[in-house]
Amino acid sequence: MTISFRLLFWCTVLLFACTTDTQHTSTAAAAGEKDGKITIPSFNKLLAATDQAQLIDVRTPSEFSSGHLDGAVNINFNDASFDTKIGQLNKSQPVFIYCQAGGRSGKAYKKMKAMGFEQVYDMEGGYGAFTK
Repeated sequence: MTISFRLLFWCTVLLFACTTDTQHTSTAAAAGEKDGKITIPSFNKLLAATDQAQLIDVRTPSEFSSGHLDGAVNINFNDASFDTKIGQLNKSQPVFIYCQAGGRSGKAYKKMKAMGFEQVYDMEGGYGAFTK
């Protein structure tokens, strides 16, 4: 009986210890990161591992044209149509957002959460920190 209990115990420990880093990162970002901010390495890793991710650059078109992340769609936070354009995204699929330094994307994060988006990840430090 003691050997069976020990075997069961260690199998359980190993099962929980072997969860993927993506699951851990996703859970940590969703449950504990301040206002959805995640570090650039975590942002990149989670983005790469997420099926049907929606990558949104909330900077101005001018900033966007000077350089952006591959696959990003530009939806200018300062544009009057921001709410309408963001509202056309799939609220049940993960959304990854960034701006130049984190201010606009932080505001966009709050707005998107209020609109009912389930998973929103905001790149800490923005594109400026990404390119350093």
